[in-house]
This record gives sequence, C-alpha cells and structure tokens, in this order.
Amino acid sequence: MEYKNVVRIATDLKEEQEEFLECEKWWIFAVLMFVGGFYGAYTYTARGGIFCNAQTANLVMLGMAIGSKNFGKAAYYLVPLTAYLAGTMLSEAWALSIKKFHFIRWDTMLILIEIIVVIILGFVPDSAPYQIAQISINFLCSMQYNTFRQAYKIPMATTFCTNHVRQIGVALTKAIRNHGEQKYVKRMNTHIAMIIMFVLGGTVATILVNFFTGRAIWAAVIPLTVIFVDLLHADLTIEKDKLHKKPSGH
Repeated sequence: MEYKNVVRIATDLKEEQEEFLECEKWWIFAVLMFVGGFYGAYTYTARGGIFCNAQTANLVMLGMAIGSKNFGKAAYYLVPLTAYLAGTMLSEAWALSIKKFHFIRWDTMLILIEIIVVIILGFVPDSAPYQIAQISINFLCSMQYNTFRQAYKIPMATTFCTNHVRQIGVALTKAIRNHGEQKYVKRMNTHIAMIIMFVLGGTVATILVNFFTGRAIWAAVIPLTVIFVDLLHADLTIEKDKLHKKPSGH
C-alpha cells in the first residue's frame, strides 16, 4: 500500500508539473536569481553605489537623506524609485500588446529586451552619468520581478532575497513539525539554492567589475541568452498552442 501511495504521489506530481509553462521552471528562476544578484552588485560597485535590483535600501536612504535635510540627495534616490515604478507599469501594458500577436510570449520578449539593453550598457563610458545605467537596470529589474512571479505556483522573487529567507524559515519550521516531511525539505532547499545563486551573481559581478569596470555587465548576456533560447524554443514548438495561457500568479 505504501509503495502504491508513493507511485500515485509521484505520478500526480509529474502530471501537475507538466501543466506549467517553460517560464515557470525552477532552473529559469535560479538563473534569473544569478542575474538579479549580478545587477545589484554591478550598479553598486560600478554605477553609483545604488542597488537597482530592489528598492527597499533606496527607500531607507531616501528617508535618511530627508531626515538629514539633504534634499538634493533625497531627490537623487527618487530616480531609481520612479524608474522601478515605470518599469512595472510598462511590463503590464506590453504584456497585453505582445499577446495579441500570437507569436511569442511576453516572458520571452522581456529576456530579449534585457539582452539588448545589457549589451548597450556595456558600451556606456565609465565617465557617463550613473543615472543612465541606474534607470536602465531599474526598468529591467522591475519588469523581470513583475513578469516572473511563481515557479510551480510557489511565489519567487528573481531580483531580491527577502522572501526567500522568509520561505526558508517557514519551510524549516514545518519540516521540523512534520518530522522531516520531504515536501517541506524540498521547498526549503529550493529557496536556499535561489539565495546561493543570487549571492553567486553578486560575487561574479564584483570580481568582473574589478577587471572590466562598466563592461563587466556583458557577462550577464550569457545566462540571459541561455534562458532566451530555451523560452523561444518552447514558444515556437512545444508551447505554440499555449501562448494564450497565463503563468501562475498573473
């Protein structure tokens, strides 16, 4: 009986996973986490000391600037915040526009946009205003965060780690409470892996910036291209009849 239950659970899980789109797979989110960490370290070390992959730190810095009556600096932090907000709004609007063409998914188009922008940013001189890179990365990160929301129906941020830390704590508590039940252990390990990928991206970016300064961002093209090729292949072949389907969380 126990063996049959295991087989049934495994079969149900396989059938459940087959319902999900290519853009909802674990490895897609893991690679995007690497890119998110890369973006954050890149803008902080090479483009003005601002984290453009998320906005919590920038909001804190905004409050500190206002509190110290440094209103010029406060206005400076409004730039990434405004760009992040605009990116979210544009991703919502463009997603509907792309869907009407029935050719590729918005998720795929976004990755292509990221590749193009990243290539262009690599040509921006180190002496150029930091806002050029900051605004661009803020746009990319906000669109990515708003587009890639869930992996197998589990909420996943791809540009920051706060939610992953919380999910690890929740999964660990449930695993202990349920005597090491594997579904909680697996979920905990998944979030741990996401954080590791994020940190790895930040580490790689920092090392490359020391050697190549602003051009270091070109390294992000490699993982983005891997994702793009995979998503494009899915759109044109195995998921051609699913272009209308929304990913989980939308």
